Amino acid sequence: MLSDLRNKKVIVTGSSAGIGLAVAQLFASLGATVAITSRRPPKDLDNLLSQMEQAGGKAAYYCADLSKESECRKLVNDFVDEHGGLDILINNVGGLVGRKQLPEIDEKFLEAVFNLNVASAQYMTKYALPYLINSAKQENWTSSVINVGSFAAYMGGGPGASLYAASKGWLHTITKSWAIAYAKDGVRCNLVSPGTVDTDFHADKDQATREAINKTIPLGRFGTAKEMAPAFAFLASHQAAGYITGQIINVNGGQYMP
Repeated sequence: MLSDLRNKKVIVTGSSAGIGLAVAQLFASLGATVAITSRRPPKDLDNLLSQMEQAGGKAAYYCADLSKESECRKLVNDFVDEHGGLDILINNVGGLVGRKQLPEIDEKFLEAVFNLNVASAQYMTKYALPYLINSAKQENWTSSVINVGSFAAYMGGGPGASLYAASKGWLHTITKSWAIAYAKDGVRCNLVSPGTVDTDFHADKDQATREAINKTIPLGRFGTAKEMAPAFAFLASHQAAGYITGQIINVNGGQYMP
């Protein structure tokens, strides 16, 4: 069912670790050409790229600060110049930046959170769109933008995470707007909304906090990055999801059921 992802050209932003890396590795195993991106090269970069090649795909690394419009434009252009096109964009880059309550939030912090989580997706999609529309002109294929939201978008975020939650809420909404606007061009726009996933994002939580969170999850545990990845492959595949756009897939162990 996912065989149509072979030889497709994919950018996964923020993909040197965690969910992004798991997604990139899955696409490579399905035969895709995948861009890994981060602001700083990971220490084991050569090994990561080699493993993805051995899995059956192609992989390339791009160092970029995607909170800046100019670097979003450069990343897209460099990837297309090197690989000849773009079929799938996954806007995964994002983060908490820090935990601050309302009285502590200043202009600098607000801009940092929104540039990382909002502007990065806005500008990556802006510059990818012409290539995605061109990809969709292929017979029996729709190209894809897949954004990464969060359980926090529904619940408002944990202590000091209001701006992070709000930025993810923006992604949940803008995905629907893009889906309506670009369906006529053959570009499908969907979102994967992870729950509590055992990545560096939650590395600051002690065992007691983790156990308390587990009690709020019907499946009783944090998810893993690898458990998030198949939802992205499903949404990207025209064979599997060619009639799906403007949707949110919640992968959260039952922690939130809309």
